[in-house]
Amino acid sequence: MSNLPPESFRAKVLSGKWLCGTFINLGSSITTEIAVQAGFDWLMLDREHGPGSEETLLHQLQAIPTSCASIVRITENAPALFKRVLDLGAGGVMVPYVNTAEEARAAVSAVRYPPHGTRGVSKFNRAAGFGQGFDEYYAHAHERLVTMVQIETPESLENLNAIAAEDGVDVLFVGPLDLTTNLGIQGQFDHPLFVEARERVCEAARNAGKAAGILATAQNQLSQLRGEGYSVIAYGSDGGAVTAGLRQFAAALRG
Repeated sequence: MSNLPPESFRAKVLSGKWLCGTFINLGSSITTEIAVQAGFDWLMLDREHGPGSEETLLHQLQAIPTSCASIVRITENAPALFKRVLDLGAGGVMVPYVNTAEEARAAVSAVRYPPHGTRGVSKFNRAAGFGQGFDEYYAHAHERLVTMVQIETPESLENLNAIAAEDGVDVLFVGPLDLTTNLGIQGQFDHPLFVEARERVCEAARNAGKAAGILATAQNQLSQLRGEGYSVIAYGSDGGAVTAGLRQFAAALRG
């Protein structure tokens, strides 16, 4: 870890620092900018379930300063998807439904340039300063870009240790709704099976020197999750905040 830039987000992730994020799922550069101003350490821009396009993603990334990490969740573990979001300037990628060590290894390879991986090389892209910062970016991208793999199935739980052991996997990130659904306990976030799964994810991450991450589903979970060992925490979303706020306004008006 000593070769990592001391202030890089990846260095903070691997040091176990408490890092506060939220999901940005509306595809809006405006809500992205508002979230930045709210003071989050990192933002997850959702291309898996959100309505945004590649063009709106570019505008969102342009709204995020270097002081806030930009993580893009892609739709699937496919090399072309990594290439596009990273060339646009994402600081890392969240990969859904990673079930095996082989899938985790493929994700890391897609994040990194040769000789560290298989990401396609181009000088003229936003991430490399449209060529002006290419040499520095090419030399250090594998040290700075963050790879988060999502743990969302019983199969991924069976392969936790092998997934965590893959070099370049930085965060084991629990998807609560998918994981509880696939465990047959949809939305039961206090169910013993889900609590045990969370603890197993933390243990695997800790043993491999990686970070454990999760989307908290309620504010009263935060201290418990922190106690379990989670450090890369997301809470809420721009869509959820807008929905809750507008419903509150409408309710107030109707008395």
